[in-house]
Amino acid sequence: MSINVVLAVGVDSWLLTAHSALWRSDGYIVISVNSLKEAIDHFRTGDFDLVLLGHAIAVEEKESLTLLIRAAGSRTPILCIADHSGNREPFADATVTNDSSALLRGMGELLARESQLRAVQTRTFRNAT
Repeated sequence: MSINVVLAVGVDSWLLTAHSALWRSDGYIVISVNSLKEAIDHFRTGDFDLVLLGHAIAVEEKESLTLLIRAAGSRTPILCIADHSGNREPFADATVTNDSSALLRGMGELLARESQLRAVQTRTFRNAT
């Protein structure tokens, strides 16, 4: 089983702490931050398998952080927790509801999909050389 490192960004520190305990018990290493500035600083210095954006962050801020991550050349998958409207965030790789089991399932599915994509890209690269 591989260990996945998650950068969890949210404005509600109590909720982040509660969710982080659940994610850790499911085998994730979670770095929780409460601001976009902290998220950018951690992302620049860390190696993350997934970025998780909380439901209480403004859509514009989620999109800005996503654009900064992509501008840095990173393809790290970005998962948004939907706000009360449940709308999908078009800039994110996936959006899930704010439900613990749906969130864990979404994290696992997105990481599995990313792993499969990397495997295909690696095989394609090896076959091209």
